[in-house]
Amino acid sequence: MTLEDLGWNEAFAERFAPFAERGLIPARLVRETKINFAALLEGGEQIDCVLGGKVWHEAENDADLPSVGDWVALDRGGNGDEVIIRECLPRFSRFSRKMPGKSAQEQVLAANVDIVVVVTDPGADFNLRRMERYLTLIERCGARPVVLLNKADLFAEKHCMDAAGKLRNLSRVAEIHTTSARECRGLDVLRGYLKPGVTITLVGSSGVGKSTLVNQLLGGEWQETSEVNEVTGRGRHTTSHRELVVLPEGGLLIDNPGVREIQMWTDESTLRESFADVEDLAAQCRFTDCKHEGDIGCVIQLAVEEGSLDPDRYKSYLRLEDEIEELNRRRQKRRMATERWAKRNRRVKARNLADRIELEKEERGEA
Repeated sequence: MTLEDLGWNEAFAERFAPFAERGLIPARLVRETKINFAALLEGGEQIDCVLGGKVWHEAENDADLPSVGDWVALDRGGNGDEVIIRECLPRFSRFSRKMPGKSAQEQVLAANVDIVVVVTDPGADFNLRRMERYLTLIERCGARPVVLLNKADLFAEKHCMDAAGKLRNLSRVAEIHTTSARECRGLDVLRGYLKPGVTITLVGSSGVGKSTLVNQLLGGEWQETSEVNEVTGRGRHTTSHRELVVLPEGGLLIDNPGVREIQMWTDESTLRESFADVEDLAAQCRFTDCKHEGDIGCVIQLAVEEGSLDPDRYKSYLRLEDEIEELNRRRQKRRMATERWAKRNRRVKARNLADRIELEKEERGEA
């Protein structure tokens, strides 16, 4: 197994050159636990490693810390020593969301990913508004968006086709495929994305069949799967951790636990690009400061009334914009709190230094 098989390229090699001169070796993180990481080396060797203090202290927030999919520089030390992550190479992409709850922190779901595959189904999990959020985050990430409408074997063909059509209306670039992991239908399409050195990640709600898809790709029971819930019609997803896997036929897969909520971690520019149809209408409004919420002469309101704009998509646009504004407020509040803490810490250090100097003077009899 070469580094290129793991996703290595000339850009990473160039950034790694100074670290190689220090005797460090390149590796890609494949698993993260609360206490350490697992990384793959050239040749396929997998080793455990821990985070070095320099990497920890230089990270401005949790999202800057190493994550599954990152390339790192390892110090193997001597026999019996812990393997230490001394450096983390810059990412070319990262798929992330806002951390669940009231936190304003970013949570990285996959680093250095080329393709993000969202898995859903035409039944209980089907939610266009949530898919809009996924597609907006993928666009921000810069990865290629793919949607698998899985479990097609449980629904009529027309129902699946209607659902796929609605998904295609959400995005001009997302590739939509109907699959059935249980019957191995449509998996050739997914395998077509898996080429040596290409990293994809599977995301989606619990119970939509991600574990079954992974098992089909790996040709075995890599992930445990459970029976379908008779009430909801959905499987009980059992993936409990994030992990990067090298696939037998080439390509790399980052499997994620089921995502219960997909809150926005993006910016105004990406939001507007994701809702280009709504923005095109907004440009036609009579007033440049139109709020699009009942203003006289609002073209968007007129489009909703005439039926040319889906009212749910319009509401989603307004809700996402509000959510981003709230996230920006929380970011600013966190920055202010961090700055106050830093100033307080500097004052405390200055006082401690002054007290120590004064004490040393007294001990030397200079007071």
